[in-house]
Amino acid sequence: MSKHCLVTGANRGLGLEFVRQLLARGDRVVATCRHPGKASELNGLAGEYPGRLHVLPLDIADPKTHARLASELPLVSEEAGKLDLLVNNAGVLHSGERFGRVSAEQLDDSFRINAMGPFLLAQALSPLLAEGAKIANISSELGSITDAGRFGTPSYCISKAAQNMATAQLASALRERGIVVVALHPGWVQTEMGGKDATVPAEVSVRGLLEVIDALDLQGSGRFLDWRGEALPW
Repeated sequence: MSKHCLVTGANRGLGLEFVRQLLARGDRVVATCRHPGKASELNGLAGEYPGRLHVLPLDIADPKTHARLASELPLVSEEAGKLDLLVNNAGVLHSGERFGRVSAEQLDDSFRINAMGPFLLAQALSPLLAEGAKIANISSELGSITDAGRFGTPSYCISKAAQNMATAQLASALRERGIVVVALHPGWVQTEMGGKDATVPAEVSVRGLLEVIDALDLQGSGRFLDWRGEALPW
């Protein structure tokens, strides 16, 4: 049975690959990004999968766009009004940060996009989530406090640790409805964010992440896992 899915940050990288693989397996997808008119690859996919892919605007850092999206989804289609899967993929990494010169602006931007945004979007879309739906928050092993052993990309690390707590909070809030919420580390992925030295192709990462998501049940809600299904320390 096909699922009804929503993917944020879907214009490139992991988000775009999620859209490709969800469509290829027969699911219906709402793909969001800040500037849909500039998302040429997404719009191309919409042409390949007429009626099964809808591209809508969303700025994950702006709660007003969350409310707008929530009101638009039931108008897109009856199916889009009951989501089986929300992939909170949109994120930001400010490179080149050095201790002594980390700015409040970068910390604020990272928190709004990486932690606050996914939490508030899940909250805004919660009435549209089907019973037993799943929320996959794309996190990072760099958000693990246990494994923090060096100084680097602090605004990203701090915000991803906050996102992990948001995952735990959402898991508790939605458990009564049978909704599973999980934090997922995709690996060091070969995307623009991952950089030239990354080791995991996006196609391989997303294939693994979808296998992990599909296998999850309510007992796994609130966990922190990688793309191979291995547990990560908080």
